[in-house]
Amino acid sequence: MTDQIQSSIVIERTYAAQPQELWSLWTTKDGFQSWWGPEGFRADVSEIDARPGGALRYEMVADSAEMVVAMKDMGQPTSTDCNGRFSEFRPFERLVLTQVIDFIPGVQPYDSIMEVDFIPSADGKVRMIVTLSQMHDLQTTQMQQAGFTSQLSKLDRRFGWSA
Repeated sequence: MTDQIQSSIVIERTYAAQPQELWSLWTTKDGFQSWWGPEGFRADVSEIDARPGGALRYEMVADSAEMVVAMKDMGQPTSTDCNGRFSEFRPFERLVLTQVIDFIPGVQPYDSIMEVDFIPSADGKVRMIVTLSQMHDLQTTQMQQAGFTSQLSKLDRRFGWSA
């Protein structure tokens, strides 16, 4: 790996929601598909086995005209098969999703780990802390952070979060 960042990326949000609501967005087909993917993309889930060691398989699809053009202009496919597993699973508290990064030309496949903690507060809100592991290089890590922040904007609108 070259140009590595030295630590993981931590992204936090506090939502006016119950832990069960947020949990289902990560662990059910309908929930996952309702928000996963940066703006201009969607996730078509083919398998979600929400349990320790359970599989997650989906296709990330550019679904806006602008993103289709942008992907083609970059010489990238407009859809990518994604595979992962739930490597830690504590309902309504914590999950760890390990995704296999095997779709980048010229890069050996590797695991990317995403940790998610759900911390309820006394005022009926939930703090969601997402920790993203670094990718194979700085540019891809920055793209991962931007993409994940973009997809969180879908939850931000749903639950009324503001920066």
